[in-house]
Amino acid sequence: MSDTDVPQIYLLTPPSFELSGFDPQLQAVLDAHPIACLRLVMASRDEDDLARAADHLREIAHARDIPLIIAEHIKLVERLGLDGVHLTDGARSTRKTRAELGADAVIGCFCGNSRHDGMTAGETGADYISFGPVGETQLGDGSRAEDDTFAWWSQMIELPVVAEGALSVGDIERLAPMTDFFAIGEEIWRSDNPVAALKTLLAPLR
Repeated sequence: MSDTDVPQIYLLTPPSFELSGFDPQLQAVLDAHPIACLRLVMASRDEDDLARAADHLREIAHARDIPLIIAEHIKLVERLGLDGVHLTDGARSTRKTRAELGADAVIGCFCGNSRHDGMTAGETGADYISFGPVGETQLGDGSRAEDDTFAWWSQMIELPVVAEGALSVGDIERLAPMTDFFAIGEEIWRSDNPVAALKTLLAPLR
């Protein structure tokens, strides 16, 4: 695999974190490996909590020329000076979001394992499509994004595709020829040493 074929890394924050403790971990990861994008993923629905986290992470990301995307909260993108939004409702709100945020915002769309949703989202304004979860997880209904979805997409569709959800070293190795990005978050934040965990996870890409 040539360098131009190697998937890029799309880093996700943990769903909950204290800024003071997370800050050094995040900066260490961002400085240890090239990161294409950072997604703020917070379980909190408190607007002030989200705004504080976004303001802080925006400075860290933008200082390294890394775009900061927020999951779901469309109304906060322009208000907080973020680069875009990651939608989680298939293709249902892509067109409306594009109209609201304009041409320059990055809009991603999580489509589970649905090729139809992925194509519809792309046609209505998404900049990338995300399929997952890839690995085994007890969350949700247990369904997974299948390898042939990524294989078909990489052969038929030019829009960038992201593989995410419970990724393992084996998943990385298997899907590397078929995806543009790996979205990695809790796979490394569970570790006491996220930098080392990321290095281990990405071993097949070296």
